[in-house]
Amino acid sequence: MESHRSTTIPVDVGGVGIGGGSPVVVQSMTDTDTADAAATARQCRELAEAGAELVRIAVSNSAAARAVPEIRRRLADSGPPLPLIGDFHFNGHVLLAEHPGCAGALDKYRINPGNVGAGRRRDPAFAAICAVARDLGKAVRIGVNTGSLDRRELTEAMAANAAAAAPLPSTEVLGRLAVATALESVEAAVDESLPRERIIVSCKTSSPTELVSIYRRLADSTRQPLHLGLTEAGMGTRGLVRSAAALGILLAAGIGDTIRVSVTPRPGGDRREEIVAARELLQSLGLRAFSPTITACPSCGRTGGELHRGLAEMVEERIEQRMSGWRATHPGVEELTVAVMGCVVNGPGESRNADIGISLPGAGESPRCPVYVDGEQVATLNGDAEELAEAFLDLIDDYIATRWG
Repeated sequence: MESHRSTTIPVDVGGVGIGGGSPVVVQSMTDTDTADAAATARQCRELAEAGAELVRIAVSNSAAARAVPEIRRRLADSGPPLPLIGDFHFNGHVLLAEHPGCAGALDKYRINPGNVGAGRRRDPAFAAICAVARDLGKAVRIGVNTGSLDRRELTEAMAANAAAAAPLPSTEVLGRLAVATALESVEAAVDESLPRERIIVSCKTSSPTELVSIYRRLADSTRQPLHLGLTEAGMGTRGLVRSAAALGILLAAGIGDTIRVSVTPRPGGDRREEIVAARELLQSLGLRAFSPTITACPSCGRTGGELHRGLAEMVEERIEQRMSGWRATHPGVEELTVAVMGCVVNGPGESRNADIGISLPGAGESPRCPVYVDGEQVATLNGDAEELAEAFLDLIDDYIATRWG
């Protein structure tokens, strides 16, 4: 079955390709006050350095809109180009018209059809944003949320469903209305002469199961590239698991061209965690390769104390420290697989299956550590954790230099 991802219309956002079979793109959003240009630019750069390929900023008032050109200038001075997305709700048509510098500095505008205006004001307001994007050559994301659908349309849909002979669950009504709103908004944008090659679509909700249902319906109904993400996923492990559950199903089915893992940081937490999670999700599904994959034994009563855990940590730290240099000098090193195993049960097999692997002795086993490269045993190591780590890490360095040198 052909994936939806391979048939979507390609859209360019500040030099980053979305859709048309391009790799799935990782994005994030700042949580600074956008009016503080220095803080917002700094966080944008931090997110980019963590792996975000697109960054979205909230543009909710004139102070924020006035700061956008300065944010763009600071980003240009601090590193490689970074596509910048403006997130507009309620008053985007006004802000873009009153602040042309903001309109020009952004690479994409996010429009929420449910709150771009109310009643008779909605269509002209939506059209005004599309006209700015059309005239400036900008991309647009039509971002529908089930929590902010047009109240009148939602009331009418719920009333019609209640009167039906076989009423649907309210969540199904919400999902169908969200998809219909997105599709109608795409056609409205095209009617304003905004090319389809500049339109991305999303239909978000906070329920993983509902998100899967909505995007399956959406993928069957449009060739526009799709942005995936829960509206809110939650904090910590809960948020990560909920996001992975929904996005993993869709991505594995070939649905989704750009993603955000919307995890709520704990007080004082790090916004970049959501980027790490998104990249790990894509790599786990074989859709992208960002860094070497390290398979480590989870440990049980058979393993020999903390030896394999310590070695696994040292391997991860060494690879993380050297990746920036390796990417430049050893293209393709992201595909490296390393196994650090803890006993004879799965150790030799997992080590043979990796590019390079070591099988440590479990409780009561002979203190010998066979090392495998490309499926063949090449060495047997002995010693304490530090000695093993140095010897094994040297073998990893040699392997990388040989294979990707």
